[in-house]
Amino acid sequence: MDFGFTASEIRLKQEIADFARREMPADVREGSPDFERQFHGRLWETAREIMPKAGARGWLGPAWPVRYGGRGASPIEQVICFEEMAYWGIPGYDMGVGGISWIGPSLLAHGSETQKLEHLPPLAQGRRFWCTAYSEPGAGSDMASLQSTAVRRNGEYAVNGQKVWTSASPVADWCWLLLRTGSASSKHRGLSLFVLDMRTRGLTVRPLAAMTGTTPFGELFFDDVRVPLENLVGEEGMGWDYVVAALEYERASVGVVYSGMVRRITDELIAVQRNVPLAGAGQRAGIARHKLAELAVESEICRLLAYRAAVPLWGGQPVNVESAQAKVFSTELSQRAAQLAMELAGLYGQLSDTERATSMARRARAFYLSSTGNTILAGTSEIERNVIAQRGLGLPR
Repeated sequence: MDFGFTASEIRLKQEIADFARREMPADVREGSPDFERQFHGRLWETAREIMPKAGARGWLGPAWPVRYGGRGASPIEQVICFEEMAYWGIPGYDMGVGGISWIGPSLLAHGSETQKLEHLPPLAQGRRFWCTAYSEPGAGSDMASLQSTAVRRNGEYAVNGQKVWTSASPVADWCWLLLRTGSASSKHRGLSLFVLDMRTRGLTVRPLAAMTGTTPFGELFFDDVRVPLENLVGEEGMGWDYVVAALEYERASVGVVYSGMVRRITDELIAVQRNVPLAGAGQRAGIARHKLAELAVESEICRLLAYRAAVPLWGGQPVNVESAQAKVFSTELSQRAAQLAMELAGLYGQLSDTERATSMARRARAFYLSSTGNTILAGTSEIERNVIAQRGLGLPR
C-alpha cells in the first residue's frame, strides 16, 4: 500500500504553503499556533482579509458539490486543504468554529435546499463565519440535559436560555444552535437543531477570557429571541441524531487540525535544535534528541489516524470509532508536544509576548496554555475512550 501523496496532491500542498508565505503578514506567520487565538486582534483581521482569497482558490469545502460552492474534489483533497492550513496557522480556515468541518457537511446531509443555497456558498467563499452553541452551564458532556428552549409561537420559534463556552461567538455571523423543543422527560428526542443569525434581536453575547489573554469564547443569552420556522435544520425532535453525526465530523476534523499543528511545532523544534544546540550538550542534548525523535514518530502516527477517519468520512462513510481514536490521540499528543516545546524553551517560555523571548519561546508558551483544553473540546478523552471501548471493541458499559 502506498501511503504517499500523488503529484497533484503535492502541488496542492505547495500552493497552500506558498499562499501562507505570501498572504500572511510576518507577525501573523510567527504568531501563536493557538486555534482559539485566531478570533482576536491581528489574527482575526487577517482571517477576514484572506479567507475570501482561500475560498476563491477552492480550498474551503473543495469536496462539496459545485452547486453549493465546492468544486467536486476528492475527499483527500478536502483533508489536505484543512491540514495544510492548520499546519501554516492560516487564521479562519474553519470559517469560525465548525463552519467547514461539521456545519457544512451537516447542512449537506440534513439541511433544506434553501438552507444549502443560503449558507454553503458563503462558507466556501470565505465570507460567513460560524460558531457552535451546544454547551450550557448545566450541560457539557451530558449534552442531552440542556435546558435552553425553542417554543413554537405565532408561526416562529421563541428561544430562551443560555449557552456558554461558545467559541468564536464574539465575532461569528451565524450560529449552529441546539435547543430543546420537547419536554425535559423526552431528553434525546426533545432536541432540535437551528441556524441563527447572530444579529437577531434578543441575543446577547458576553465574551469570556481564556488563560492565553484573549477572549475567544462567549456566553450567549437568549431573551425571547424569534427564529423563523425555516431556520430549523431537518425535522423537529431529531437534533440529537444530527448532532451525533456532526460529532463524527468534529472529532475527525480535530484529528486533522492537530495533526497539522503538531507537525508544525515538531518541524520548528527540530529546526531550532539544529541551529541552536542545547548549551552544555551531553546528556540533556541526548534526551532532547530522543524526545524530538519520539514526537516526530507520533506526529506521523497522528496524521495516519486522522486521515483514516477523515478521508472516508468526508467521502460519506460513517467512522464513529475511527474519529474517536483520531481525536483522543491527536489532542493528547498536542499536549505532549506543547510540554516538550516548553521544556526546550526553558525559562524563556515563561515570558509573555516581549522582545526578550524568542519567537519559538513565545509560540511554545501560547501553545502550552491553549493545549490545556484540547482533551475537553469535542468530547473529553474519557468519553472518546468509552466510544472506542463500547463501539469498537464491543465491551460492556
